[in-house]
Amino acid sequence: MEIDEAVRGCSDRRMRTKYGNAVYVVQRAFALYPFEEVAFSFNGGKDSTVLLHLIRAGYYLYKKDAGDVAQMDAVKNCPLRTIYFESPCAFPEINSFTYETVSTYGLPLETIHSDFKSGLEGLLKEKPTKAIFIGTRIGDPNAVGQEQFSPSSPGWPPFMRVNPILDWSYRDVWSFLLTCKVKYCSLYDQGYTSIGSIHDTVPNALLSDSSTEKSFRPAYMLTDGRLERAGRTKKTNHKMEMNSVASNGMNNIEGEQMISRAASIIVVGDEILFGTTEDKLGAALCKKLHAIGWRVSHVAVVRNEIDSVAEEVERCKSTDDMVFIFGGLGPLHSDVSLAGVAKAFGVRLAPDEEFEDYLSQLMGNNYSGDRNEMALLPEGITELLHHKKLPLPLIKCRNVITLAATNVDELDTEWDCLLDTQESGLVQAKPFESKHLGTTLSDVQIAPVLAKLCLEFSDVYIGCHRISRAGPLVVNLTGKDNQRVEAAAEKLTRSFEGQFSQVDSCK
Repeated sequence: MEIDEAVRGCSDRRMRTKYGNAVYVVQRAFALYPFEEVAFSFNGGKDSTVLLHLIRAGYYLYKKDAGDVAQMDAVKNCPLRTIYFESPCAFPEINSFTYETVSTYGLPLETIHSDFKSGLEGLLKEKPTKAIFIGTRIGDPNAVGQEQFSPSSPGWPPFMRVNPILDWSYRDVWSFLLTCKVKYCSLYDQGYTSIGSIHDTVPNALLSDSSTEKSFRPAYMLTDGRLERAGRTKKTNHKMEMNSVASNGMNNIEGEQMISRAASIIVVGDEILFGTTEDKLGAALCKKLHAIGWRVSHVAVVRNEIDSVAEEVERCKSTDDMVFIFGGLGPLHSDVSLAGVAKAFGVRLAPDEEFEDYLSQLMGNNYSGDRNEMALLPEGITELLHHKKLPLPLIKCRNVITLAATNVDELDTEWDCLLDTQESGLVQAKPFESKHLGTTLSDVQIAPVLAKLCLEFSDVYIGCHRISRAGPLVVNLTGKDNQRVEAAAEKLTRSFEGQFSQVDSCK
């Protein structure tokens, strides 16, 4: 079977693992429900295209395992009842691709021209349907609370939602489509990354090809999967945004670079709170984030308690673009970071076969504990960030990254790998520019001038610190526009002629 051969023959271990788990769900569904009482919801999008070929592969393997060798050639296309909710607001390309695909694979199609709920009610009254394959992924608006097998919501017709690709990322979807070399809707080659209706979907601006006007790169070239739905906006709003950028004298790239993304840092460690050791990693990570144009909004040290970690993650993940966690990672009783992350997202810890494979290769026979416990990761939200320089992949749960570093040298390595890994989501923006001016003037003398300077240069952060109460005062000026930082520094020094001098940032 060509899909199974293509995936199992590829070198992408993550893809092979995701595929294996997904086709198992498909095989399990066919074992639980009669074939004639199972349906497939197809909409022509990339996710349901992936699902179609997973169903084909899973059905083939299910029949093969059952010893149904006589029908092997006949089952390769899996003639599963297929439901298509056709809308007058759909892109013509979506309609064309859907009908072409149905014809190619011999799928018995039932087209419904009403809304999803009403259509299902009518469909289930006509034909008994116990389970429906759906291409929902974590991150989709309707994915909250779903598992691979989830009963329909209260108030809906009763059936089992089967979600084989629930834990797949944007990268996984494109890795599968490109590995298997299957056809997908042509809109994805025109810069569309998530397709809704013709009224609320535009090409993703992050794929704009600056060398050619009105040209976009293919969807699989989007580096940050979190921005998959960036094209789901009103077309009028899209034009207004573009005009706004133009009116500010910046092109798209410059505007993107000037955006200041925010991150939080959570350090898990009773030993820091007891004063046994110092946290050096938090300060080092602040500098690294600052260097790629990210601001750090919050640094916290919490106890080695699941609830303490969960509460901090819950607070930070909804307010910041990225959350980094140090400490509490491993087989010890105090290593509770991943359990805290899972609780913050309302999911359970579940074995991850791919991560367990890495652990097995790393430790061999040197570890006598339960290796499975170390491979328990937050279910349905975990993405492993691979890099050839890392003995183990880093763990990313949506916008929360757990770092394994225990010292600054290890952090340097992990950070370089994160920057080199597209799936990390660390979009590099214009770095902050800083200037540090020292003076022996008193706080009282310069306070009024600094207050006015803050109002005039609202885009420049102006802060102060002292090494000692009797020592010099250091004024820190930080911003993304170097000319504005220099202008603020010049105005301050002119206000107190000869009283300020540039100093090192560490002093």
